[in-house]
Amino acid sequence: MELQKMGEEVGTERLNGTVPNHDKAAVLENGFEGEEHAMTEQEEFLPHNNSKKLNQFTDFEGKTSFGMSVFNLSNAIMGSGILGLAYAMSNTGIVLFVVLLICIALLSSYSIHLLLKCAGVVGIRAYEQLGLRAFGHSGKVVAAVIISMHNIGAMSSYLFIVKSELPLVIQTFLGSSGNTNEWYMNGNVLIIVVSICVILPLAMMKHLGYLGYTSGLSLTCMCFFLISVIYKKFQIPCPLNETHHEVPEYYNVTTEDDVCAAKIFTVNSKTAYAIPILAFAFVCHPEVLPIYTELRRASKRRMQNVANVSILAMFVMYLLTAIFGYLTFYGNVEAEMLHTYIKVDSLDRLILSVRLAVLLAVTLTVPVVLFPIRRAIQQLLFHKKDFSWLRHVIIAICLLIIVNLLVIFVPNIKDIFGFIGATSAPSLIFILPSIFYIRIVPNEKESLLSRSKIQAACFAGLGFIFMVMSLSFIIVDWVTTGKSSVGGH
Repeated sequence: MELQKMGEEVGTERLNGTVPNHDKAAVLENGFEGEEHAMTEQEEFLPHNNSKKLNQFTDFEGKTSFGMSVFNLSNAIMGSGILGLAYAMSNTGIVLFVVLLICIALLSSYSIHLLLKCAGVVGIRAYEQLGLRAFGHSGKVVAAVIISMHNIGAMSSYLFIVKSELPLVIQTFLGSSGNTNEWYMNGNVLIIVVSICVILPLAMMKHLGYLGYTSGLSLTCMCFFLISVIYKKFQIPCPLNETHHEVPEYYNVTTEDDVCAAKIFTVNSKTAYAIPILAFAFVCHPEVLPIYTELRRASKRRMQNVANVSILAMFVMYLLTAIFGYLTFYGNVEAEMLHTYIKVDSLDRLILSVRLAVLLAVTLTVPVVLFPIRRAIQQLLFHKKDFSWLRHVIIAICLLIIVNLLVIFVPNIKDIFGFIGATSAPSLIFILPSIFYIRIVPNEKESLLSRSKIQAACFAGLGFIFMVMSLSFIIVDWVTTGKSSVGGH
């Protein structure tokens, strides 16, 4: 009775189909009152003949705690790009890198704010449905396709790391006498084994919130990586350190006096590549609304706090990793920082443990990234269907098969998904949230010339600049060197 009474006061059960009876204030905070024009959309999105009927994606009465939501979103933010941040710092200098990192973190938080505000206006917590509300069916399709492209690219990049790194780690454990012809030394076989034994069981979970524990483990592995980077800073001497008499051949040390001096501010031919690398480092937007859906006592403010804590935590981790990695190798750091450590000492047990930790972290991130793709597919093809375990499992299996085939048979997968990442990441961070906000928020509430909508329009313009710049860098690399330096997530 209390739930029905609340429904009469609010107008309809518009918090994705069910309004928790303990959270009326959160509903009002999200701005659902007075938005009668969204009623028809909501009825099409979630038919509610029975107020207790569950939706096909979740029951919408969030059960995931604040901490678990932070773990999941932080895990979604942190990608393999963390391994390239020290290289980015070497091409920007410490001060410029910190300024860029702060700007990108703030812009990412603002982008999530736009998404949550759109969701609050119309009572929809699905990226694809925001596209439908803003631009009709074509907007829904575009949002779903961009999310799928980006997350398939991210999943492929993670499995590509497993394919290339896991055989080397096994070989190191077995010693140089290991037989490279054995099945367990074949990267293609190993990614299939990892997909079946680790990723698929986790992808079977009905709710994203259940992955909070594995996300916590993944973040723990990356914290171990960070601690090891800091420790190694004080263990690996500078090539020109007078106390270090034998210089590793790898360094190819020149006679420049400042080879061991940190650059505070620098600009070179590779500086521009640092901006896309940093921008892509905070891409988590496809996961924001699914996590919001499952958040306990969900409200716009509470979800924004989840996003802010996650972004702040990743900002600190990114900054420390970049600084200590850069101050270890200075200008000699590679785009893949782990490779730099391996070339110094390939048998270092600590670095071997770090490689295992990174492999575990990226493996446990794949199921988190898979959820938004499956949600997008269900929104497009099975929107009016009730939840089905069979469909839930089949979609996960098909996605993993597609990603495995891409990693196995496409030789230049990094270039392909670098290209996809250069188009999808700016769209997800800058363009889509901005244009959704401009279209969804009624002009009666905020006119087109209001400060908020002008800011959103400028934000979308910045996204187009990022996209054009990233694509230009990739095309130039293809023409000059035959490979891309701009990675995805």
